[in-house]
Amino acid sequence: VELVESGGGLVQTGGSLRLSCAASGSTVNILSMGWYRQAPGKQRELVAAVTRNGGSTNYADSVKGRFTISRDNAKDTVYLQMNSLKPEDTAVYYCNAFVVVAGTWDKNYWGQGTQVTVSS
Repeated sequence: VELVESGGGLVQTGGSLRLSCAASGSTVNILSMGWYRQAPGKQRELVAAVTRNGGSTNYADSVKGRFTISRDNAKDTVYLQMNSLKPEDTAVYYCNAFVVVAGTWDKNYWGQGTQVTVSS
C-alpha cells in the first residue's frame, strides 16, 4: 500500500485547510485510515481516524469540533478538513493506513508527511 498526501501549507490562525491522502496498491485489505501529526520535539499523535465503511470515527480531544475526517472508498482517498486552525496545530501531518489480513498479519503504512503551519 502506498499513500500520497497533499494539501498542507501555511495558514493564519482561524483559517482552514483540507488534507487529502490517496491510497494505491492492495487497498482492499485496508481496515482503517487516519491522520497523525508530529510537532518538533513531540511524539507522533493520532489526530483522526475512520474505518473503511466510514461508520466509525475517532478524534483527538484537541481537534474535536474543528476537524472532520471523511473517506471516499471509490477513490481510496481520505480527507481531513481542518477549520479554526490554531498555532498549536502546526506539525507534520502523516496519513496512515492500517492493513489487516485476517488471521495472518497486520501492518501500519505511512505517507511521506505534509507540513501544516499556522501563524499567529
